[in-house]
Amino acid sequence: MANDEKVFKRINFFRGFVTTEEDWNDAERYHVEKHKLHNRAFHGFGVVRGWGEEFKIAPRGKGELSVEVFPGYAIDGQGNDVILWKPTILPLNKGDFKLPQTVFLVLRFVEEHSDFIAYKQNLDYKGHRRIAELCKLEWTADAPSPESGIELCRVALTSDATKLELAKDPADPGANQIDRRYVPYAGVAGGFIESQLLWQLLELIEQNRRFFASLARDHQIVAANSVVQSLITLGMLLEAGTVGPEQLVKVLSVIAELELDVVSEVEATLPQLSAKKDFSVFKRNIEYLRDIAAEGSSSVAQGNKVSVDKLRDLVSYQSKGSQALGNVVRVAVPTRPSPASSPDVEVEAAPAGELIILDGLPGWEAVKVKSTAFEESMVVDGTTWTLIDQLDILSKESEEQHAFTIREARDQYRTRQRLRYPDGTTVADSGIAHEGGYSEWEIHNVTPNVDLVIIRRMDYVRADYECEIYCEGNLVGIIPCPGDDRRFRWRNWPFMIPARFVTKDRLRIRQVIMTAERDINFFHLWFYQSL
Repeated sequence: MANDEKVFKRINFFRGFVTTEEDWNDAERYHVEKHKLHNRAFHGFGVVRGWGEEFKIAPRGKGELSVEVFPGYAIDGQGNDVILWKPTILPLNKGDFKLPQTVFLVLRFVEEHSDFIAYKQNLDYKGHRRIAELCKLEWTADAPSPESGIELCRVALTSDATKLELAKDPADPGANQIDRRYVPYAGVAGGFIESQLLWQLLELIEQNRRFFASLARDHQIVAANSVVQSLITLGMLLEAGTVGPEQLVKVLSVIAELELDVVSEVEATLPQLSAKKDFSVFKRNIEYLRDIAAEGSSSVAQGNKVSVDKLRDLVSYQSKGSQALGNVVRVAVPTRPSPASSPDVEVEAAPAGELIILDGLPGWEAVKVKSTAFEESMVVDGTTWTLIDQLDILSKESEEQHAFTIREARDQYRTRQRLRYPDGTTVADSGIAHEGGYSEWEIHNVTPNVDLVIIRRMDYVRADYECEIYCEGNLVGIIPCPGDDRRFRWRNWPFMIPARFVTKDRLRIRQVIMTAERDINFFHLWFYQSL
C-alpha cells in the first residue's frame, strides 16, 4: 500500500508475527492500489472496448424520458474498475434541471460494505466481511472530470422534450438525441487525451485535409500533398489510440513546419492568394502553433509532461488557422463556392470626401461596418442569426446584470466617442478600455449546442492585437484584430463560439488580451445564435 511518503509497502510475515485487522487491510489495500496504478499508467481512462456491450445506450419507447444502459466495463480516472453487470433503466427527471440545457449521463465507481456479521459469543466482534465494488448511474448538469466520473452520453435537453431518441446522424446529434461523441475510451498506449479535445482534433484533421487537398489539386501546390499525408497519418494514430499528449505535441510541430512550407510556396507562386487577409491570419496562427509546439517538444525532451491547457492552445491556433485557410480556399476555388458567397472585397479607409460602398461585401465583413441598429434577427451568409442578449457598457444596470468586470489590467479608463462608420454615419457611444489583464461577462438566454456569435463595437483607431476567448474556462479560440483606421473608426468585431462549447443556458466568457502595449476597448456587446 502507498503511505504518506508515497512508498508501496508489502506485508511481510514472519514466525511469531501477531497480525491485526489493520495489517490484513493494509495487505489488501496494497494490491488494490498497485492494480489501480497499473490501470492508470497502462490503460488510461474510459470505457473498455470489447467487454459486454460497451455501455450501449438505448432510449425507452412509449414516450418515456428514460434510457436503458447495457453492461460494460470502464476504468475511472483513479484506476478503479467500474463494471455494470446487467442492463439498467435510468429515468431522466426534467424537474432536476433548468432547461434548455445539456445533461450528462455519468458512470461512477462506488464501494459498499456488505456481509455484516456479529458473533453471539462476543458482541464486540462484529463487522462487514466484504466490500462490494459497485457502480452508480446518474444524470448531471455538469460534464464529469476524470476524477469524478465517466461520461456515457450527453443530451441537449429541451423544455418540451417528451422522449429521448437515438441520433439520426451520430456525428451531429440534434436536440433530445443521445450524443455519444465525447465518450472516453481506455486502452491507450501513448497517453490520455480528453474526449472533447480528441473529437475536436479529428474534426480539424478532416477539415484541413480537404483544404490542403484543394490547394494541391486545384493550384498545384506541391507542399500541400505532404500536409495531406501527415494529417491522414495523425488521424489514424489518434483513432488507434497510440498517440498521447507528449507524442501529439511533436507531431503537431512537424505538421506546422509542413504547413509553413505551403505558405512559402503559395507566396512564391500565387501572389493573388497570399495577398488576402485571411491567408495572413492563417500564416500568423500557424507560426504561433509552430513556436509553441517546438517549445513543448523541447520541454518533453527534458522529461516534462504536457498540460491539457497547452494542448488546447495548440488546437486553438490550428483551428483559427484552419478557419482562415478555409475562407481563402472557398474564395479561390470556383468549383466549391460557399453558400451566398460574394466577390472578395477589401475594406479600406475611404479617401477624403469619399465613402465606401457596402454593397457586395461578403458575410461578416458587412457586419463589421454596419452602421444601422442591430435587429432582432439578421441573415449572414444564408444563416439567420437571432439576438439573444446584449450588454450596454457603462450602463450600471446592464453591467451588473451581466457581471461585467475587468481584472489585472495595468491601466483602464472610460471614454465617450463620436465617431464614423465607413459609410460616413456618425454614432456617439460610451465605453471602457483596458491595457493588459482580462475582462469577463455573462451571456444569458443561451440555447445550448448552438453556435453563438459575440459582436463587439470597438474603436478601430489602433488595433493590431489578438485576444484569447474562454467560455466556461475552456479556450475556444483567438480573435485576431489586424489593421487600423484613423478616419472611419467604428467597427463591429465578430467572433463565433462553436456549438460544442455552448453547454449551458448562461455562459461565463473571459477575453484576455495577448498583445503587449495595446489597449482593448468595449462600447457595446451583442450576442446572436443561429436559432
